[in-house]
Amino acid sequence: MKQLKNKVVVITGAGSGIGRALALQFSKESCHLAINDFNEAALDETISLLNKSESRKVVKAVFDVSDKTAFKAFANKVDSEYGQVDVMINNAGVALGKISIDKIELEDFEWLMGINFWGMVYGSKFFLPLLKKQKEAALLNVSSIFGFAGIAYQGAYCSSKFAIRGFTESLMQESMIDFPNVTIHSIHPGGIKTNIAAESKNIDPEMDEAEEKKVRENFEKMLVTAPSSIAEHIIDCIRKKKKRIVFGHRAKGIDWLTRMFPQRYHKMIVNEIKSKGIG
Repeated sequence: MKQLKNKVVVITGAGSGIGRALALQFSKESCHLAINDFNEAALDETISLLNKSESRKVVKAVFDVSDKTAFKAFANKVDSEYGQVDVMINNAGVALGKISIDKIELEDFEWLMGINFWGMVYGSKFFLPLLKKQKEAALLNVSSIFGFAGIAYQGAYCSSKFAIRGFTESLMQESMIDFPNVTIHSIHPGGIKTNIAAESKNIDPEMDEAEEKKVRENFEKMLVTAPSSIAEHIIDCIRKKKKRIVFGHRAKGIDWLTRMFPQRYHKMIVNEIKSKGIG
């Protein structure tokens, strides 16, 4: 998809981080946008930052992506407003604070999976029929480097990101067989400087405020890659139809580590977790 001008781009979780950076970058490419976030103030701020040099249309929708009915209504609204969708990016996601699998409440696990995994499923299912109508289109699902490696105290988050990867790679093969006009992309960011650590939901009753703050601060030190950098890279990959997108601080290193040392990488990661004070 070399030509992006006047394309209709849908982005979830566009109120901050990678989602906002993507909205701004696609705006510079003179695309029409349909953007979502559960935080209306944050979404409005994104809209206020969009490129004003050309009068491109923007449709906004405020809802939680785990809400199946609201997501379907969003797809219908975008279809009604634009009559087409060229790019769909399932980006919305949340995280939990440091919590072991034996301590996590099922309700918290389900909450995270509802947003990270089911939100991605709904976005793919409801927008794929619209994408398939186009001569050329793209569907992108944001997994993580945590979709390559299991990480201690992040079992729920890793589960969602592994699930996104599996779903997306299966869909990638189906598209090659049944609808090759739609390119499916699996995105694996690492170390992107977003608010995900600061806004993660702390649910460990045994962790006091000081310890929680220290864990967040240590984790945030690893978030060094600017969201604008990955947004530019993602658009470049859409143009080149590069299906597997691994980008950000140490992302390729983690990918390589898990493939080269599938038995040993666990000990290596555990040692790093201990040394960096995030475990």
